Amino acid sequence: MDGGNSDFHDSNRRIRELREHGIRFLGVGVSGGEKGALNSPALMPGGDLEAYRLVAPILEKIAAHVDGKPCCTYIGPAGSGHYVKMVHNGIEYADMQLISEAYQFLKEQNGLSVQELSHVFNSWNETELKSYLVEITANILSKTDQETGKPMMEVILDKAGQKGTGKWSSQEALDLGVPSTIITEAVYARYLSSMKSERICAEKLLAGSSPAKEKMDKEYWVNLVKEALYMGKLCTYAQGFYQYQGASAKYGWSLDLGEIALIFRGGCIIRADFLNKIYRAFKENRDLANLLLAPCFLEKTNRYQASLRKVVMKGMESGLSLPCFSSALSFCDGCRSSRTGVNLIQAQRDYFGAHKYERIDQEGTFHTNWLEPGAIKSSLKTDI
Repeated sequence: MDGGNSDFHDSNRRIRELREHGIRFLGVGVSGGEKGALNSPALMPGGDLEAYRLVAPILEKIAAHVDGKPCCTYIGPAGSGHYVKMVHNGIEYADMQLISEAYQFLKEQNGLSVQELSHVFNSWNETELKSYLVEITANILSKTDQETGKPMMEVILDKAGQKGTGKWSSQEALDLGVPSTIITEAVYARYLSSMKSERICAEKLLAGSSPAKEKMDKEYWVNLVKEALYMGKLCTYAQGFYQYQGASAKYGWSLDLGEIALIFRGGCIIRADFLNKIYRAFKENRDLANLLLAPCFLEKTNRYQASLRKVVMKGMESGLSLPCFSSALSFCDGCRSSRTGVNLIQAQRDYFGAHKYERIDQEGTFHTNWLEPGAIKSSLKTDI
């Protein structure tokens, strides 16, 4: 068994090579960090099914339990276990970035102190946002630096590290052709954060927004940011689970998305109360393509998009960088757009590369001689 954050391609190769020598192999995704290692993690085993059956009693005993059910189940063949963990980490990247943007907005735009923010996140953890990451954020914001007496948040450098799994998740999304935009923005945000010296220099030279000073209603904006954060999280999970569907179809894994949601409820870093709703959504409709459209989320999707929109607009007006909030809003708006401007892109591709396009009123693919108006040639459908 390999319980590391391994590349699923490596797990695929190891399973093939070891099988030739009569050795069974499991690639086991493990989540929970230091606390999970001490108090039971979430486990995502994939690979040889017979091997899993042999060790299932051990793994299910080790795993965290929620409502009497272990946060461990057989994911599927080949490197599917490590794949599920990879996208889990991508969701984690996005969730952390969304939380940091909520923190930044309330601190810089609304003037909340670190202590006030600790109380805000603590109160949010008693609501629909209840999750491990919101819980530890409240604890982090309450921590004081022993050397300076300042809040720890005021002495930590804003320069994020990473181990690579978020990047792998984004790369795989590109290969699959699925829009995991929020996860990718979270990865880019960490890259940008590493450019600390460049950012310090640019702050002195680049102009930004100069909005008129206004008195902000703290309670009003705290509620808007709460709803925007929920909406951002929901969009992130919608993208992550859509990526699971794409990978399952491409690699023939038959992933059970409802069971994956159950695994994430305990032990792991992204555990959250609303994973129960995600489980129900996929149990009601195994082929659900977009979580935003699930009956259990649709009402909040339609209501909370307004809060997300207001937070993004206010952030832009104030010169705040909110990449994941902005990406979540773009994703939501893109999902509800039955017709976009991409038809122009298809025309451009046909103009300079004769790549052809489809029409809304006829079957097949077409090419236009754009230098001779009206000259349209039909052709057989080809790869674009």
